[in-house]
Amino acid sequence: MIIRDIATLKRTVRQWNQAGETIGLVPTMGALHEGHLSLVTQARARTQRVIVSIFVNPTQFNNPTDLATYPRTEAEDIALLPDVDAIFIPTAEAMYPEGFSSTVKVSAMAETLEGAYRPGHFDGMATVVTKLFSLSEADYAFFGEKDWQQLQIVRRFVQDLNLPIEIVACPTLREADGLALSSRNRRLSPEARKNAPALHAILQEIATTIRQGQPIAEALDNGMKSLIAAGFGPIDYLACCEAESLTSVTTVFATKHDNGALRLLVAAALESVRLIDNIVI
Repeated sequence: MIIRDIATLKRTVRQWNQAGETIGLVPTMGALHEGHLSLVTQARARTQRVIVSIFVNPTQFNNPTDLATYPRTEAEDIALLPDVDAIFIPTAEAMYPEGFSSTVKVSAMAETLEGAYRPGHFDGMATVVTKLFSLSEADYAFFGEKDWQQLQIVRRFVQDLNLPIEIVACPTLREADGLALSSRNRRLSPEARKNAPALHAILQEIATTIRQGQPIAEALDNGMKSLIAAGFGPIDYLACCEAESLTSVTTVFATKHDNGALRLLVAAALESVRLIDNIVI
């Protein structure tokens, strides 16, 4: 079922609620790939009804060119979703009608890493996701771990605002060579695609040296050199952070932290394509 207006979505959701059925939401901006479909699979396994939203959200783009060039593949996306109960494809005018003036803002953790390079991005994301939670009345929402900072921010505002929804984190899906699946990968040239897996490989090298006792700052410095040598640049950030708070950690040994309490995060361009990735330490 393809739904393009809010009234129809609310009417459909009301019927499911009256029947006592659980609802899962997979929010996307389209240009779907196997990573998105893995979220749908998890939603289908956990809930009785699954909604996939496809909405290129203008408020989370700080660069108008990025918004204009973001891939829009609606027909292909719909064809990939034969087993979901509803595909919600609203217009920008429906989501942000004239006079719309409210924003969900998560301070501190939304101002570092991606937030430092994409001002307003997480405010736009948090606002539209909150609207989707409300409109879908979902019991569960499914997010990929590839966008680790986004996942933590969503968890934070759901907790802070006492929203009646459970956030389910789904593992990052990768190509056989380690490259994290992303809609941006289709923009890589053949040569860049060959080099792109080095991003994940270098993260793994850094994590290994930190686990072995190398000071974090030294390991990150060596990692930066490896990324540059592999052809990445500019490198917006390469950071070791506490997994939940996203607080930067550079001056202690990883052995002082519980296993899994630290996360390596990176954003680096290859040719003109900006890639992000993260792994646990």
